[in-house]
Amino acid sequence: MSLQTIPLHSFDAGAQAALNNPQVRRNFRQAMDGLMSKRAAAFADWELEPLRELGAAIRLRALARLPELLEQLEANLQKQGVQVHWAQTGEEACQIIRDICQARGAKSVIKGKSMVSEEMELNHFLEAAGIEALESDLGEYIVQLAEETPSHIIMPAIHKNTDEISQLLHEKTGTEPSHDVDYLTASARQQLREKFMTADVGISGVNFAVAETGTLCLVENEGNGRLTTSVPACHIAVTGIEKVIEKLEDVTPLLALLTRSATGQHITTYFNMVSAPRQADEKDGPEAVHLVLVDSGRSAIYQDEALLDTLRCIRCGACMNHCPVYTRIGGHAYGTTYPGPIGKILMPHLLGLEATQDLPSASTLCGACAEVCPVKIPIPRLLQRLRKEAVDGDSLRPSRVRGHGVKRHWRERLIWSVWRQIHARPRAYRWAGNLLTRLRGLMPKQLGGWTRVRTLPKPAARTLHQLMQTRDAQTKTAQEPRA
Repeated sequence: MSLQTIPLHSFDAGAQAALNNPQVRRNFRQAMDGLMSKRAAAFADWELEPLRELGAAIRLRALARLPELLEQLEANLQKQGVQVHWAQTGEEACQIIRDICQARGAKSVIKGKSMVSEEMELNHFLEAAGIEALESDLGEYIVQLAEETPSHIIMPAIHKNTDEISQLLHEKTGTEPSHDVDYLTASARQQLREKFMTADVGISGVNFAVAETGTLCLVENEGNGRLTTSVPACHIAVTGIEKVIEKLEDVTPLLALLTRSATGQHITTYFNMVSAPRQADEKDGPEAVHLVLVDSGRSAIYQDEALLDTLRCIRCGACMNHCPVYTRIGGHAYGTTYPGPIGKILMPHLLGLEATQDLPSASTLCGACAEVCPVKIPIPRLLQRLRKEAVDGDSLRPSRVRGHGVKRHWRERLIWSVWRQIHARPRAYRWAGNLLTRLRGLMPKQLGGWTRVRTLPKPAARTLHQLMQTRDAQTKTAQEPRA
């Protein structure tokens, strides 16, 4: 049984569907345990905290100079023969890419893995224009054959096990059913290899865009990224504006953090650096290179100092791998392009808080995501900010998070207001504690939807202060000399 993407506003339904699917839970539990172990082993001999501090500083420095660096990146790329395009929205980016393809008479494109293209729904847009778009990353290829969306930003088909993949490839491509992973992988790559040779345009994402040198960096393991960017006559790179970094030397620490955090590797098999189209004295490479820089709400995030940290993300997926919510329900339950902890703070800006009202609350606030984030994004703090804005809808400004929040019932707001006042005043806290111990027998067994999946806690018969006072009195009595 495959778990399709759940529509927006239905995180609860998506989570329940995943929890009721034992196969999905087993697939994710096994995969996440392995990824967490690999990450820990990869960093075992490293001074991790100083490296994380350096990574965070590099990203913050780049964001502090973002407009300037984007202009520098554009100038250096154009100087080297790369054509740079700016897109305010995902739809505008799709139109730019379609126009480039149509100008070249392209009938087919081969794509490397790109979350921005998923965000834009580029494949559907191109197909509607009569242009075949085929994913070349093995995980993306499997998801495309299944007519699903990626369930993880690094491993798109992580929700499927070997049996499911074997059956899918057999049904869609004629590959013989097999439990041999090497055979299945080789068969899929053989089918894709033919497409590389015939595709008119190659489309890729970008991991880091270096402003200093005008270099587009692409991290990958399968070689499909290198083929995508070099075999077709035209290469189109697409990325969010936040991916720019200042200097080439900044790539090294970020790469060390990215690969170890994502898959537990010391380095990926391939690291591609694209800076220009094929030159006259070169025998291979594309004759034309384009870069499409996509805003799609990112500049609005950039204007909010409290939420700017969201743009630090280097798309490693470590927060997902360690999140107790994501590891039990997977990515499709979120119903958005970016699932897991990073999706909870990013998607409300890209789609609006009203459309993603459940996401900021889909967290235990345990802090595991912040502890493993290689660039130290304070995800729990940002989630708290979004939760507050979801309740205090009138405090939102459309220029920050599109939409005007989700008003909660006045009784709920009153309860939390009283709770805050009590916990801010020691005398009121002690009074409330004493009152609850005396009225504990009157506590209801059910408390709305909150107790549907929880047991309502019952106040203790005596407060902690009372217990400590009794213990101190007993200790003092025991220590007194007897007559």
